[in-house]
Amino acid sequence: MRGKPSWRTGSAACILSSVLLLTACGDWSTGAESIDPPPAAVEEAMLAAVEPGGKEAVAAGTKLEAVYLQDANGFLVPVSLPVPGDTAEVNAKAALEMLVSGGPYAGTLPDGFEGVLPQGTEVQSVTLDKNEKLAVVEFTKPFTEYAETDERKMVEAVTWTLTEQPDIQNVQIWVDGQNLSEMPKGGLPLNRPLTRAMGLNLQMGQGASYTSSSPVTVYFSAASSAGVQYYVPITRLVPPGQDKMKASLEELIRGPRPEDGLNQVMTSGTVLKSVEQSAEGVVTVSITDDMFAAGEVVPAEFLQSVVLTASDNANNASAKVQIVLNGETTVLGEDNKNYGKPAGKPLHINEIPI
Repeated sequence: MRGKPSWRTGSAACILSSVLLLTACGDWSTGAESIDPPPAAVEEAMLAAVEPGGKEAVAAGTKLEAVYLQDANGFLVPVSLPVPGDTAEVNAKAALEMLVSGGPYAGTLPDGFEGVLPQGTEVQSVTLDKNEKLAVVEFTKPFTEYAETDERKMVEAVTWTLTEQPDIQNVQIWVDGQNLSEMPKGGLPLNRPLTRAMGLNLQMGQGASYTSSSPVTVYFSAASSAGVQYYVPITRLVPPGQDKMKASLEELIRGPRPEDGLNQVMTSGTVLKSVEQSAEGVVTVSITDDMFAAGEVVPAEFLQSVVLTASDNANNASAKVQIVLNGETTVLGEDNKNYGKPAGKPLHINEIPI
């Protein structure tokens, strides 16, 4: 590797170098932009979108659930936490209680992370319809007492936390016995079941608009105040008509916005050569980067971000990803894994110590 950047080492080095890395992200004057919530008609169309595919079953016996908490940068992050209970309803209720600011689990969350539901909110019940893969969650009135700027983030956190469970793809929100048709502050539509099609940590990509865009999911890296590295999923709206996989990886290379506080996992010399998806569900991502010499180990963040991003944008929900780097089919990460071999998305990510 020539001119090796300082983020090759551990999480502490990643924090120290983040400012330098972000300044190398390129010109963002025409890149991803901060956006206000979509207009009501567009928001309703996004919420009405059907998400293809399903989720693989959670390994038997595990009690880890991904709970979508807010980090110090204001992003929702899947944090894998032990959730009590031995039924789907009990697990779902406990996971939602972890989202409550100052709630019963507030003292057990990792440093730097917090729930986004209003303080005082209680989860009265979670009812599952397995045939419809629907979760109906009922909150108490404090759920409606929030700042309007937090509205979409609240709904995203509830939807993405519940749909981590393999039997849940759709979510309805009730408050004190009433099915909400919209959120009370900003009017976000709730007149149909919510799905992951609404996106998470929404950003506008280059050349996209509300009326002409497609969503892709990109995973960037960040570090907690304790120096623990974790991944942040970002939904970027990109111009329609592109190959979703290719567009997502190009956004990964483009990097985070400088103001986001996220780390640039790719280098300025990373180039996407090709993406191929086989009939057997294997995605081959071929990239070049002259910063890495043949046979040299590569930062795990670099490789894991590719796997996470490619997995989430594949046609097959159970797709496996393999990486070809500079024409080499053996790609060793600093975590001693060979990313040149097909591997699926980890069952749990961001297992952050409490």
